Amino acid sequence: MKFTSSPLLSQLLPAWRARFVAALILLAFGTLAARSVYLQVVRNDFLQQKGESRYARVIELSATRGRIADRSGDMLAVSTPVKSVWAIPEDARLSPAQARTLAALLEMDVRELNRRLAAEKDFVFIKRQIPPDVAEKVAALALPGIHQQREYRRYYPAGEVTAHMLGFTGVDDRGQEGIELAFDDQLAGRPGSRRVIKDRLGRIVEDVESIKPPQDGKDITLALDAKVQYLAFTHLKQALAVHKAKAGGVVVLDARTGEVLGLANLPAYNPNNRLKLTGAQLRNRALTDVFEPGSTMKPFTAALALEKGRFRSDSLIQTAPGRLTIGNATIHDAHPHGPLTVAQVIQKSSNVGTAKIAGTFAAEEMWRMFDDIGFGQPLRLGFPGEVGGRLRPFKTWRPIEQATMSYGHGISVTLMQLARAYLAFARDGDLIPLSLTRQESAPLAGKSIFSAQTARQVRAMLELAVLPGGTAPKAQIAGYRVAGKTGTAHKLEGGSYADRYVAVFVGFAPVSDPRLVVAVMIDEPSAGQYYGGEVAAPVFAQVMAGSLRTLGVAPDAPLKPVQVARDVAAVPESL
Repeated sequence: MKFTSSPLLSQLLPAWRARFVAALILLAFGTLAARSVYLQVVRNDFLQQKGESRYARVIELSATRGRIADRSGDMLAVSTPVKSVWAIPEDARLSPAQARTLAALLEMDVRELNRRLAAEKDFVFIKRQIPPDVAEKVAALALPGIHQQREYRRYYPAGEVTAHMLGFTGVDDRGQEGIELAFDDQLAGRPGSRRVIKDRLGRIVEDVESIKPPQDGKDITLALDAKVQYLAFTHLKQALAVHKAKAGGVVVLDARTGEVLGLANLPAYNPNNRLKLTGAQLRNRALTDVFEPGSTMKPFTAALALEKGRFRSDSLIQTAPGRLTIGNATIHDAHPHGPLTVAQVIQKSSNVGTAKIAGTFAAEEMWRMFDDIGFGQPLRLGFPGEVGGRLRPFKTWRPIEQATMSYGHGISVTLMQLARAYLAFARDGDLIPLSLTRQESAPLAGKSIFSAQTARQVRAMLELAVLPGGTAPKAQIAGYRVAGKTGTAHKLEGGSYADRYVAVFVGFAPVSDPRLVVAVMIDEPSAGQYYGGEVAAPVFAQVMAGSLRTLGVAPDAPLKPVQVARDVAAVPESL
């Protein structure tokens, strides 16, 4: 029997079966058609997203960090474009020779390079902020999976001279110290983004659209005067070398506006090269280091006495025999004196005279004056690490402690606090806020601490202190009347005073119309001299003289050489 004539073939299939199969086929085609419509019409964005994910990328557009300029417009900090090398580890299949060549160009260990390329990530940085010439050599290698992107690196033209004022930024161009940190929100700006198309080698072949434009940071104009800053840094550096000191600081304030025209500290560092930084170099000592101010506090005690009407400038105080016992402790003068007027107590820097003045006050009266001046609390300038010093509650004061605080022991301050406090004498008894940025308008209203009459009387006393017979004739400046006060204090170590000193001088000029306040601190001078009048006062004179001439301040005294009388030796301030 032939196969074609088989009776099985003559049997008909059930009609429902054919219809069922046809229905299944139609349903399948309908499902595919519906899915096609859904994906291409309803969910069109899904397919586009999947397609674009193969070739489209969103790249970040860096914002340029704002520049920092001094009050004259000279640039102190700018951002320069650099390149960073990054990789897609999955695509970066380098031969050993290629890896060695790349590592050599980037000055990396080849094992570290291979470790980064072996990371299970879609993106890794190989080396940040490389020089342009190195970037060109890396690009010329055309290595698979190795790419570059533009970033910015901060550059500081003045180097270590402005290091503590400006601070620095990190590798991501964010502020880490100083002005860079204090004003980071204004300087940083906001990065933008852009959609591009890249080929399989990661090269951009088409710029599609801008998603968000970058917002560059705002420029900042500081109150700082670059010339004044250079003077402060240079003369401080010379003084530390001459006196073999451990550290030091200088602050220069504009007495009229409260602007910080100069702030220098040593040891310093180069913010352009921070490979071997130490904590000692980074510390902004004028704001983070506290010390006992010594005799620089005596003018405030005298001012309180005048303000309360307890004494006049010519009131006599018996300081003989040069010592005063309070309880179980005895206060000494460096040189014994007989009766001294209040003005002479400041001129000669008598501990005994100052303590006797302080003994007429209630503890709360002295504490309130110190608190009004701002001791014991940070100035809140925005600098990282700024401290407020130490001012204990008056209820805990013993009589001997009140006496020693009257001449600067048992209380601690920062150099910036001390400089600001002297604004009360340079001005007519009021204190105004300090400013790190240039002030285009009149300063904010100050807080009245003393009456104008009291401030002027103390100003006259401080002028006596720098004349022959005072503690700081080396603070004199040819052509200008100068007023100021020395301070020398033992350093506290382990709760007791050590045979190490901090030498201080704070003053202002010209006395007829004070324009600048300069405060100088020299930490641990070890070349034989340690009194403030010998160590810190000459730095004050050099910085003040140069700054007054730089700012064009007219002289208010005869232009004749400064002479320090030899027959009347400078009186060392009492410790």
